[in-house]
Amino acid sequence: MTPRAATVLDTEAIGILGTGSCLPGNVVTNEEVGTPAGVTDEWIVRRTAIRERRWAKPDEATSGLAATAALRALADAGIRAQDVSLVIVATSTPDSPQPPTATAVALELGVTSGTPAFDMNAVCSGFVFALATAERMLRGTGGHAVVIGADIYSRTLDPTDRRTVVLFGDGAGAVVLGPTRGRGVFATRLATFPEKRDLIRVPAGGSLIPASSTSLARGLHYFTMDGRAVRHFVESRVGPLVRDFLDAHPTDSARQPHLVPHQANGRMIEALGADLGFLPEHTHMTVQQYGNTGAASVPITLDRAAERLATGDLVVLAGFGGGMAAGLALVEWEAPRARRDDGTCQGRLR
Repeated sequence: MTPRAATVLDTEAIGILGTGSCLPGNVVTNEEVGTPAGVTDEWIVRRTAIRERRWAKPDEATSGLAATAALRALADAGIRAQDVSLVIVATSTPDSPQPPTATAVALELGVTSGTPAFDMNAVCSGFVFALATAERMLRGTGGHAVVIGADIYSRTLDPTDRRTVVLFGDGAGAVVLGPTRGRGVFATRLATFPEKRDLIRVPAGGSLIPASSTSLARGLHYFTMDGRAVRHFVESRVGPLVRDFLDAHPTDSARQPHLVPHQANGRMIEALGADLGFLPEHTHMTVQQYGNTGAASVPITLDRAAERLATGDLVVLAGFGGGMAAGLALVEWEAPRARRDDGTCQGRLR
């Protein structure tokens, strides 16, 4: 039986009006991450399909990547920063515990003072959680929201842990939401499975285990993951959740939907798409070039996919990961977009 989950249905058309992304220019090869971890390029590609990833340079921060992605999304949508009524940054690697990274982004964008801006941490599901929140908040307002997923995981990785260091990259992706002529974001579903919360974690740095010389010496500030258990979670929980979601919102059989999933692992995505019956050419992947970029992976992949989408296409956004959690959204695409650039940027500290 599929676990119960919160479902939001369409009452007003709020859609994605623009997309943007920001990938650091620093390309990191499999040899660079694999050698300290004791694995080869062949081993990494065979298990993950990842061939390279981008890592932020020391003078780049999450807020800088996020702001650049947001500016590109605003330009794509043709919306001025002064017309933005909400800014949400989904991240589990904020610039600092306080203030919210979203405040730095709002300042960089030049949105009007008094506009709500806040962070959301649902780890790799965070962008879809934020999208669902913003869509609900915009209904009936006529306003526009900037929703961003941004993470710099490279600074949380143990360079000797082959289970994690080979997987992750850094980046940011953003969308602009607002009133649309089509159905827009017409269904979402959010679910959390707290009994699985220890499968993915960074133990230290919070109130439970404050950062200290002891926590650093024990490596408790590093990202840890039980990869085998995470794969089982995706197979046993995420797959059925997506299937149930699509059954609840049947689509025209003539319009095969597109899948834009969290880029956890290329082999996992291939298996998930095939199991759910998505056409290979409709299962969008960026993990080969960018790795797993956390909350940024869904919006980055959507931005890359935008040039292949046409008005009326149906798109399933599927985020899943730490928490454990999953966030799903069903979107009717508004308009085709021309590719502007490859997403490479400099997201520097302010």
